[in-house]
Amino acid sequence: MNLYLVVKTLHILSSVLLVGTGFGTAFYLYFINRTRSVVAIAAVSRLVVRADWWFTTPAVIFQPLSGIWLAHSAGWPWSTPWLATSIALYALAGVCWLPVVWLQVDLARMAQVAVSAGETTLPPRYWRYAKLWERLGYPAFIAMVVVYFLMVTKPAFA
Repeated sequence: MNLYLVVKTLHILSSVLLVGTGFGTAFYLYFINRTRSVVAIAAVSRLVVRADWWFTTPAVIFQPLSGIWLAHSAGWPWSTPWLATSIALYALAGVCWLPVVWLQVDLARMAQVAVSAGETTLPPRYWRYAKLWERLGYPAFIAMVVVYFLMVTKPAFA
C-alpha cells in the first residue's frame, strides 16, 4: 500500500471522527439541556468537553494537514473550485467551532458550580450561552456536510 492511500484513509477516518463526535456531543448536550436537570447537565457537559479535547481537537488539527498533503500529492491546484470551496467552508466551521469550545467549557463550569452549590436551576447566563452554542453549531455542521459532498464528488463547477 502506498503512502497516499494510507494518508487518505486516515484523512477519511479523522473526518468521520470530527463530524461524528461533533454531531454526537451536540445531540447529547442539546437534549440534556431540555431536561433542565442541573445534575444531568453538569455530567453531560463535562463529557462533551472531554470528547472535544480527546477526539475533535486532534481531528481538527489532522484534517487540514492531511488534506493539504493529499491535495499537493495529487497535484490539485489550490484554485480548483471544489478544493477552494472546501477550504473556505472548513474555515467557516472553524470560526464557529472555536467559540463553541470556549462556550462548552464555560457551560460545563457553570453547571458544575451549580451542582456543587446545591442549586436546582442554572443561571440565565448559562441559557444565553447555550443558545449561542446552538446557533453556532448549525452553520458549522452544514458547512462540514457540504465539505463531505465536495470531497466525495469533486464537482467541476461551471
